[in-house]
Amino acid sequence: MKRDLTSIFDLTRDEIYKIFEITRDLKEKQKRGVEHKLLKDRTLAMIFEKPSLRTRVTFETGMTQLGGHAIYLAPADIQLGKREAVKDVAKNLSRWVDIIMARVFSHKTIKELAENADIPVINGLCDLEHPCQILCDLFTVIEKKGDLNKITLAYIGDGNNVCNSFIAASALLDFKLNVATPDGYKPSKEYMERAKNLKWTDNPIDAVKDADVIYTDVWASMGQEAETEQRKKIFKSYQLNSKLLENAQKKDYIIMHCLPAHRGEEITDEVIDGPHSIVFDQAENRLHIQKGIMVFLCKRF
Repeated sequence: MKRDLTSIFDLTRDEIYKIFEITRDLKEKQKRGVEHKLLKDRTLAMIFEKPSLRTRVTFETGMTQLGGHAIYLAPADIQLGKREAVKDVAKNLSRWVDIIMARVFSHKTIKELAENADIPVINGLCDLEHPCQILCDLFTVIEKKGDLNKITLAYIGDGNNVCNSFIAASALLDFKLNVATPDGYKPSKEYMERAKNLKWTDNPIDAVKDADVIYTDVWASMGQEAETEQRKKIFKSYQLNSKLLENAQKKDYIIMHCLPAHRGEEITDEVIDGPHSIVFDQAENRLHIQKGIMVFLCKRF
């Protein structure tokens, strides 16, 4: 039976750790120059409604390293739901390629692709979740901090798709998650209700106090550009800066950001470039986790 990754909730705890195991093995092989052509002659279709640096480069490079091929489909190439129905795109691609990755605006689009495709569909980002990013981030946290059950992660900023996926992951993997957002910008109520070790606050100082990992994201996501100036005012006190981080009691905390960063807004230069930052180690691991996800979904392990 084919598997999809439309949401973190598509996976079990054991399956997430299996993806981490595959990813660790593939990363070690890549670092040692050992070939790992587990997806030889397979083709990945990459559908983009939104621009991308990390998602496109890591999936395309990852597929090449796995011995396969990736096809980039720009917004104008398909025009999902406009030039052609989403379900028809899914049915056509199922006849030609082996995996679909889609970076889209609406979660409904991801679900419709998955429901109508006979091949695995990967959510490369949508308005509700960003599962590939969170699997990457937690893999990175394990590399840096060890056992997830022993860490507290503080997410500071907008209750967006990244935040939702962290909440889903915390429900499955049982790590402590502090979320600090303005009251009107909370994450999904449905996701919050499924969480076990979630603490929400509108005070970022409270969130970072006991944190091992301190994480932020942009205040206005793609599609919210009209709200940018308003959000800058509302989120001003949620900036990751040296003053806020003085409240972190664990002095070996690490700083994470899923990128792209709006330097001087949600995070300052001194923080993102500082000694606690692992932002670019985190970005590197997007390559390795994408490979792990594709190998897992194609059952090539």
